[in-house]
Amino acid sequence: MIRVLVVDDSAMVRKALTEELSQFSDFEVVGSAIDPYMARDKILELKPDVLTLDLEMPRMDGLTFLEKLMMHHPMPVVVVSSLTAARADMALRALELGAVAVVAKPSRYLAPDVRRDLVSALRAAATTHVQKRVLNGAVQAQAPAPLLLRTTHKILAIGASTGGTVAVEAMVKALPADAPGTVIVQHIPGGFSASFANRLNDVCAMEVREAKDGDRVVPGVILVAPGGWHMVLTKSGADYLVRIKDGPLVHYQKPAVDVLFQSVAKTAGANAIGVILTGMGSDGAKGLLAMRESGSLTISQDEATSLVFGMPKEAIALDAACEILPLNNIAGRVLKYVADTADTVPA
Repeated sequence: MIRVLVVDDSAMVRKALTEELSQFSDFEVVGSAIDPYMARDKILELKPDVLTLDLEMPRMDGLTFLEKLMMHHPMPVVVVSSLTAARADMALRALELGAVAVVAKPSRYLAPDVRRDLVSALRAAATTHVQKRVLNGAVQAQAPAPLLLRTTHKILAIGASTGGTVAVEAMVKALPADAPGTVIVQHIPGGFSASFANRLNDVCAMEVREAKDGDRVVPGVILVAPGGWHMVLTKSGADYLVRIKDGPLVHYQKPAVDVLFQSVAKTAGANAIGVILTGMGSDGAKGLLAMRESGSLTISQDEATSLVFGMPKEAIALDAACEILPLNNIAGRVLKYVADTADTVPA
């Protein structure tokens, strides 16, 4: 039984969340709070397993409370907030501070996709070790390696979900300015991907931007799949390009890691490196296997440094990962592989 405390100043939202979660046999809503001060007392009294947290509340905002909570009483938190582009920076900051996931705030009733995302996030949160997550969030990326000696035609493809915004940042901050052209699928709400890309661009040596249809994949540039759209790798002559396309959800996701990885296996083969990071579910496992079978170097984040060991675990179970590494070792391994294979002629 997962004991949930609901923290939101809206009586309607508290009621909607309580009624919806009560329909599942593995959830027990043990209480609710209208602001962080009441939440603090309820946490000590009720000892919930997971907290749902609004970001905009009276007396103390959710981000301030989350920062204090993770400092003094770390526990799994799922942010339930109005997911608008204007709030994207707040949501990303919440993830950085230690929230496991951010999901859409319900209206009067939860839509099926909102219900699915909320339930999945709470179940994942209940399995996490938040102290480890706080330490992960504080991990300092290694200094970027010296610039590569020559232009590379390698492609680096990264897939991540829950906990991935922090893990991806830690990894790409360790890449030098001329690292291989990189494509990333991070499960993230629509409208948040541009803010995520902008945040990475502020802290990385490489240029980072949200991908647009037809963008070239070149050394020194990271392209982040836009939320709500699939991204695939294609080739035009000697150039690698990304195509942004609509389509059905894959593993309940759009963008989906499997869609990207399958296209990278087909298009780049042995000229690619695939990395699967923390996340819940199995998205990316079959795609990473396709990459390995096509000759790519494939890497999975290890369990000890993963917030949620779902996606990496599924990839490892399929024998899709050539190597299983701690988060802080992945960038260095990628760069060593690129340097060791620098003379490889592109396909």
